Amino acid sequence: MPRQDGCDLCAELNTFNSGAIQIAETSMAKTVKKKSAAKSVKQKPTAAKQKAAGKPTATKAAQFVERLKAHRSAEELEKIQRYFKSDEGQYGEGDEFMGVRMGQVFALAKEFIDMPPGEIVKLLESPVHEVRAGAVSIMDFQARGKKTPESRRKELFDLYIKRHDRINNWDLVDRSAPYVVGGYLSDKPRNILYKLARSKNVWERRTAIVSTYYFIRTGDVTDTFMIAEMLLHDKHDLIHKATGGWLREAGKKDRQQLLSFLDKHAVTMPRTALRYAIEHLDKKQREYYLNMKAG
Repeated sequence: MPRQDGCDLCAELNTFNSGAIQIAETSMAKTVKKKSAAKSVKQKPTAAKQKAAGKPTATKAAQFVERLKAHRSAEELEKIQRYFKSDEGQYGEGDEFMGVRMGQVFALAKEFIDMPPGEIVKLLESPVHEVRAGAVSIMDFQARGKKTPESRRKELFDLYIKRHDRINNWDLVDRSAPYVVGGYLSDKPRNILYKLARSKNVWERRTAIVSTYYFIRTGDVTDTFMIAEMLLHDKHDLIHKATGGWLREAGKKDRQQLLSFLDKHAVTMPRTALRYAIEHLDKKQREYYLNMKAG
């Protein structure tokens, strides 16, 4: 996936404006690796194993929050507060943090994978960022599930759109939009993405482009290029990064369409978006488009 703006989900991603999905998956992989290496620590059974053994899985929002509190760290809190821009006038103004590593949030979310939408919405209502990150992670895990029924996928999609006011930071969008929104719309009309792209809300605009990652995976890049064109002159740098990153990923599937897009827009598109979009081109091509911009 595209490189993003995070740091462990908290450090400005240095790999393709990749959406928190890649970060999330990388972070979870590290967490699993560390757990398996720590022989003295007994692993807790996964939700799937609990189900197979006939044991009830955790599904209550209050349980999730209590379990999350056990992972709080003053050191992590300091890192997160330093990274996420939550001061007055900044994009995350008013956000509260608990000080939990995102890898731990994701791992815990997986244990609560059977949480119903009625409980997930309680997590979304929380003022604490990590709790809302847990909510969208649970939504993502459910949306990815091969056995998840279409009715639940629709519930998750509807919840995401209805409570987008609580999915209000770049990592929350990137963690869930590709599968919860993009996955649901993969075989349906996508008009809502174009409506979101015209929204005054930066996170809704980001959802519009980030959701197309699901389509890119299947080789369908039409919506990515069309929405990127709509967002090309957005004033927010978090939209520039997402747009450039998703253009780059779409270009992996259709290089000629990316080059045609750059031929048309390189001169006027934001420099950040351009740099992200050309990262995987060869040196000569990168210099060509950067010189167009400079000229």
